Amino acid sequence: MRRAGMITIKEVARHAGVSMSTVSYVLSGKRTISEETKRRVERSILALGYQPNAGARALALNRARVLGLVVPLRSGVNMPVIMQFVASIVAAARDYEYDVLLLTKESGPDEAHRVIARSMADAIIMMDVESADPRVPELRAVDAPVVLLGMPDDHEGLSCVDLDFTTAGKQMAGHLADLGHRSIALIGSHPSVYDRGTSYAARLLAGFRSETSKRNLAASVHSCAPGYASVAACLDDVLRPDRGTTGLVVHNEAILGQLLLELRRRSLDVPADLSVITLCPDDLAENLAVPLTSMTVPAEELGGIAVEMVMARLAQEHAPEVRLLQPRLTDRGSTAAR
Repeated sequence: MRRAGMITIKEVARHAGVSMSTVSYVLSGKRTISEETKRRVERSILALGYQPNAGARALALNRARVLGLVVPLRSGVNMPVIMQFVASIVAAARDYEYDVLLLTKESGPDEAHRVIARSMADAIIMMDVESADPRVPELRAVDAPVVLLGMPDDHEGLSCVDLDFTTAGKQMAGHLADLGHRSIALIGSHPSVYDRGTSYAARLLAGFRSETSKRNLAASVHSCAPGYASVAACLDDVLRPDRGTTGLVVHNEAILGQLLLELRRRSLDVPADLSVITLCPDDLAENLAVPLTSMTVPAEELGGIAVEMVMARLAQEHAPEVRLLQPRLTDRGSTAAR
């Protein structure tokens, strides 16, 4: 049986059929709640044995009711995908009656301290995390909850949520290997993404290399900037006759449309001549000129979990934790047996 002290506001809200902010307002008395709703929440608290601690009672008190979202806009960032994450975080925050302060400048190690010290936000969600992120030591000392949408190599004591990119890299390479492909290529992100050691790109690359080595596959890795000239030059290298490449793993949403156009220009059919699997949001993969088999980027789910983790930390209901979502493959017919 679960101990009462482990019951969370989220569970009370679900039991009572109300929002988490409504439960917070009942506990704090900060806003007027109808007597019927108040009684329903109180019954759920009693039924579940919820014991609000000081942090939970303070959740709706003396707060800016703003979350800071750090999203540096720089080269290699795919804005449509970034905005899916931003939209999901804003929507989830509104469920708690929180607003989101978007911080788009290049952020140094003291950015979180600055935002919290000036009472601009109650907590921070940070995107675009690097493997050896220089902000990590300072983030551990910030006097407010910080959640990383990404996972640095040194993540001890930090709250992180992300897709398991290592497993995604392994599974995409394994999918092609299972179909009989013996020579495959990874067309990866913009060169600047690798140059700055972005965590998600490094982890997917590590998974790809691990699986191709395990399966004794011939494998090549290529970074690619957007633009037809860059994509054409990349394909010239990928499809060199000596490589014998028959399958592509593409981890670069920005070039997918251009890639398919260039393959068609070269009279290469997908999947008869070349199998293609990608990692990108589902709506992008299914609406391309050739719908692509893909591992999804679950932006809505990841953004919602990041906000949930922040709120749990504000309420002092959870210690720092790392949550990696397992990748999900959707077969749209762009890969075939060899």
